[in-house]
Amino acid sequence: MKQHIEPRRYLVEFDTRRLPHLFADCLVIGSGVAGLRAAIGAAEAGRVMVVAKDDLDETNTAYAQGGMAVVNGADDSVERHVADTLATGQGLCDEAVVRQVVEGGPERLVELMAWGAAFDRADGGLALTKEGGHSAARIVHARGDSTGAEIQATLVRHVRSADAITVAEHTFVVDLLRADGRCVGALVHSAERGLAAVWARVTVLATGGAGRLYRETTNPRVATGDGVALAYRAGAQVADVEFVQFHPTTLYIAGASRALISETVRGEGAYLRDRDGTRFMTDCHPDAELAPRDVVSRAIVERLAATNHHCVYLDLSHLDADRIHERFPGITDLCAEFDLDVATDLIPVRPSAHYLVGGVVVDATASTTVDRLLACGEVSRTGLHGANRLGSNSLLEGLVYGWQAGATACAMMAGGSPAERGLLTSVLAKPRRGLLDLDDVRNSLRALMWRSVGVLREGNALHEAEHSVDFWCRYVMDKEFADRDGWQLQNMLTVAKIIVCAARERTETRGVHTRLDHPDRDDEHWQRHITVERPADADGGPVG
Repeated sequence: MKQHIEPRRYLVEFDTRRLPHLFADCLVIGSGVAGLRAAIGAAEAGRVMVVAKDDLDETNTAYAQGGMAVVNGADDSVERHVADTLATGQGLCDEAVVRQVVEGGPERLVELMAWGAAFDRADGGLALTKEGGHSAARIVHARGDSTGAEIQATLVRHVRSADAITVAEHTFVVDLLRADGRCVGALVHSAERGLAAVWARVTVLATGGAGRLYRETTNPRVATGDGVALAYRAGAQVADVEFVQFHPTTLYIAGASRALISETVRGEGAYLRDRDGTRFMTDCHPDAELAPRDVVSRAIVERLAATNHHCVYLDLSHLDADRIHERFPGITDLCAEFDLDVATDLIPVRPSAHYLVGGVVVDATASTTVDRLLACGEVSRTGLHGANRLGSNSLLEGLVYGWQAGATACAMMAGGSPAERGLLTSVLAKPRRGLLDLDDVRNSLRALMWRSVGVLREGNALHEAEHSVDFWCRYVMDKEFADRDGWQLQNMLTVAKIIVCAARERTETRGVHTRLDHPDRDDEHWQRHITVERPADADGGPVG
């Protein structure tokens, strides 16, 4: 099933004859776990440029607390991990991809440790914990609750020490460049050069997710959906973006930035209680607090409505206080900033947008539907997650598919000619409307997405949301901006439009997509994917 949504091909006017030119064998866009692992792999066969729109370590990976799911314990197996992933994905996973990722995990973990990553240990081996949806303790973690930061730091050290890799921080990718049907690089912007063309034999998209489309989110400011919008404008296929995962437990204190309270807190035995002190998850699922994330998020939202309260509470007071402080040092410090003792006080939490389950469609080699364009990590739709991501499978996927993208890039570079400078131009129609308050549009969009395309969805609200996004698009998408704020807003509107349309079209409840007006799973009509693909433009010459 396909939809067609029609933004302009390029966001700015340009003529590559008048731009600075940079060259790489492989261009990697994004610097999280997937992008850095892809860069390390691609550097075995050529010169690599990594482009990060902020600091190299300002990524979703760096903020990941809980851990990485890897088959490691004596009571675990590949088959059990595969079965857990398939069950959570509710009929939309690609089993071959699930096996590819699960089987690749142990080797990637050993590799990380060889590069200096220090994972927590217990009883002479790796310390393992359990999360919702997992049938065994298979989550490895580092520094208690700073697993992503440890992985990010390890990969950054490796990348910065590699002679074949150059890094361009604070560089925004405005658009992907295509010629003769294939991706040939990207149009980038930095304070140093302004607009520039980066020509590459292979381009890897690893830009992360889109959590900042929502008012309530665990994601850092960089997660604005740029990669999905870039790929869509370049003609790549996008799928499953109606499946947005909401993390059940985000610290909720008015005026404070939303901060994730890791699922491993519940894995260690924390209870969820409502304002009256009732432990409600025991009535919602046999696994109680360790139910899959979609189940817990829905249960919390329903409990908030039933109790007319703004949050529920995590309760760790029945657990050993010293153990909790040792196991979760980052969360302990975070809560202490608000005079809360994580081991004794009730911690106010509620769901927030966390992970884009769908994304740019790739095959088992990390190749998109555009020649010479690869994708990996949260920006991609590999087939691993289906309709709902199993907790801690994302760092695993990022490492395995990052490695795969690097290997595919090496194969594409083998024996080929260097990146060649092309002649591409873009001419835009003049805007029909005046100046905008970008902050107001952005805040309105984020509020709308949270209100109408959140944990619980309904057809009329989705219909109204689509009309609102269309209205904003009419007077934002015809503008030519000259800075990151404008381009990011255009990307956010593009991705929001795709998500809203897909959510409205899928008239069933499956995984993280809950339709109040269609509460049942409908395998007869909907055990399939919603894909979106932009009609192709000519690759060169004046295009809007």
